[in-house]
Amino acid sequence: MKNFLLVLILCIFTFSSFAQDITGQWNGALRVQGTQLRLVFHIEKTDEGYKSTMDSPDQAAFGIPVTSTSFENDVIKISITNANIQYEGTLGEDSIIIGVFKQAGQTFPMNLSRSEVQSEEVKRPQEPTKPYGYHSEDLFFENKEAGIKLAGTLTLPKEGGNFPAVILISGSGPQNRNEELMGHKPFLVLSDFLTRNGIAVLRFDDRGTASSEGNFTAATSIDFATDVAAAVDYLKTRKEINPAQIGLIGHSEGGIIAPMVANSNPQDVDFIVLLAGTGIRGDQLLLLQQALIGKAAGMTPAQLEENDMISRQAFEIMLKDLSEKELQQEIAAYMTQVYRNIPPENVPNGMTEADFVTAQVKQLTSPWMSSFIKYDPSISLEKVTCPVLAINGEKDLQVPPKENLGAIKAALEKGGNPDITTVELAGLNHLFQEANTGAPSEYASIDQTFAPAAMEVVLSWIKERVE
Repeated sequence: MKNFLLVLILCIFTFSSFAQDITGQWNGALRVQGTQLRLVFHIEKTDEGYKSTMDSPDQAAFGIPVTSTSFENDVIKISITNANIQYEGTLGEDSIIIGVFKQAGQTFPMNLSRSEVQSEEVKRPQEPTKPYGYHSEDLFFENKEAGIKLAGTLTLPKEGGNFPAVILISGSGPQNRNEELMGHKPFLVLSDFLTRNGIAVLRFDDRGTASSEGNFTAATSIDFATDVAAAVDYLKTRKEINPAQIGLIGHSEGGIIAPMVANSNPQDVDFIVLLAGTGIRGDQLLLLQQALIGKAAGMTPAQLEENDMISRQAFEIMLKDLSEKELQQEIAAYMTQVYRNIPPENVPNGMTEADFVTAQVKQLTSPWMSSFIKYDPSISLEKVTCPVLAINGEKDLQVPPKENLGAIKAALEKGGNPDITTVELAGLNHLFQEANTGAPSEYASIDQTFAPAAMEVVLSWIKERVE
């Protein structure tokens, strides 16, 4: 749950259309306070005209529906209403679109072309450089239940043996072993810090991502939990690791997965750390997140209210005990009603009812979304018996700290867990950076990847439980 365009994924009221002679893939890059952010538009022809989606690869956000597009007299206009995004450019004879990207009152030049834009290597001050001063080994381990091999990196302290170890669990979206996004590599920085301080760390690419096998799109949090359990099994085979001191550190959605694994492997998981983990049901979290990020992106009160109403009613349908076919039918019927209530003057050119409904059904009935909306992490947390540290940044807009830390603590206490620590860290955002507002739009512009104060809290808490 990350990145300044995340609101595009969470806002339900989205639709798409496109015009002519521009089918295919268009690539561009924003320069935001010195940081490159790649954007990709995919345009296809329909009976009514054209439709499209947008990707933001550096944020691991793909298939974002575009609200409207027009293409007249070589001028292309793209709008994503709920994020206050507009793009306008002119297509030249050289097949380059010269244009401007606008969001929430800010303007950035951005040209589009058919050529793929390469990822820009951004060197953040906290990123370690080789030689590391400790052992680092790239490896594969197998999830036998899923029949896939996962690729990762194990780092081991330089001196001694029989090390305590942690497995890092990434947040939502396809993440590599460094949890790389917005020019930052949080898991690389965290693993370096912990390993230099005597703790072995295993981090790995999500299934279907980078060098790991599997299908990410078809997976849910429950599936990802089996990948983490396989990582635990792998660590138990390593002679350098103390099998009685293996812990899990989960960020965001990873904080949902860690308790699942601790409950299914109580003899193998010695402790868990929840970094911006959630304690409330998925639909409640998304409504809070949608409102906070939408407000930060400059949405009007009317837009926020409309999104909230549409999302709440959609979520009510999703919470019913329905078959996949029944869910698709009910969501389609509801979104048909939503479309027909759009004032005619607000309907973008070329948008059809069929396009709108299809986009909403696809988004809301995906395996991950269907599972996430219904999942209540408190049920799993009540069963966790090992020590738990839960920390959040005070300025986290994606997993609001008060609601989630309170719910986590209450669930653990209800289950009788004797070792609970919750910490709200002043001035930190969802990525645990020192931030001004906490808005996702700041992530890329902050040089810091992971606040040392947050890493120190994690390290000292773990040390107290393994020494």
